[in-house]
Amino acid sequence: MKTRCETYGKINLSDSVPGIMICQTQEKNVKEQSNTFLKRRWRLVTVLVLPVAIIAAFVIWASTIPAPMPEALSALQPDEKIAVEENRWVVFRPAGQAPSTGFIFYPGGRVDYRSYAPALRAIAAAGYLTVIVPMPLNLAVLSADRALEVQAAFPQIHQWVIGGHSLGGAMAARFAYRHPDRVQGLVLWASYPPGSADLSKSRIPVASISGTLDGLATPAKIEASRTLLPPAAKWVKIEGGNHAQFGWYGDQPGDHAATLGRAEQQARVVAATLALLRSVANQ
Repeated sequence: MKTRCETYGKINLSDSVPGIMICQTQEKNVKEQSNTFLKRRWRLVTVLVLPVAIIAAFVIWASTIPAPMPEALSALQPDEKIAVEENRWVVFRPAGQAPSTGFIFYPGGRVDYRSYAPALRAIAAAGYLTVIVPMPLNLAVLSADRALEVQAAFPQIHQWVIGGHSLGGAMAARFAYRHPDRVQGLVLWASYPPGSADLSKSRIPVASISGTLDGLATPAKIEASRTLLPPAAKWVKIEGGNHAQFGWYGDQPGDHAATLGRAEQQARVVAATLALLRSVANQ
């Protein structure tokens, strides 16, 4: 059977060139159609695969976090003074007490929530219910209102203070802004409210605790956040403290080296947090 190209090539014309030109044109059209099909197929593949690849990369990035230090894991062990529950949240209860004031804590971005166990345990030992709230993909921005679930689970708590470290603190501030009737205090560890959460006219007690050598929530950024917080906010600067030592997870890229030991910085953070909790409990 003769191909279409061969048939055109034998058209009875005075010159055989036109037949060759028709054949070449047909081949060119076929190639163009093939190229168009391939381009459309690759566009479709790109549309379908690229978003999946981006999401996968994001999940891997958010899930790749430093492990808690041994001190953090040890703080998760219950004893005769502190009861520890690890289910949806990490809950520390002072044994033999019925606290009416609770502290909800949002972890920093891409930090294992267990890294804050030593500080939250120490706060509980002073007579408060403390709750560390794990976040989806270790990012509090993905579930800033999760404190509502905690509050619903502990109806015996009448006064709530919310706080957090870094991104967790920013989202705690957002929660306080969105739900002013649900919290009686806010504690920011190396953090400040997002611009959309202006608390300057709020009457809730606020404590902003920061390190002078913080390379992420720098002193300049903390100072700039004054316009977003109430005039009566307490400002606690920890000389020689940095960003990573608000938790127990090692060093952090972009941070400065602290000149204060981690345990000492933690003790000062806990003391400043307890000061605000006591002011709320005594209201």
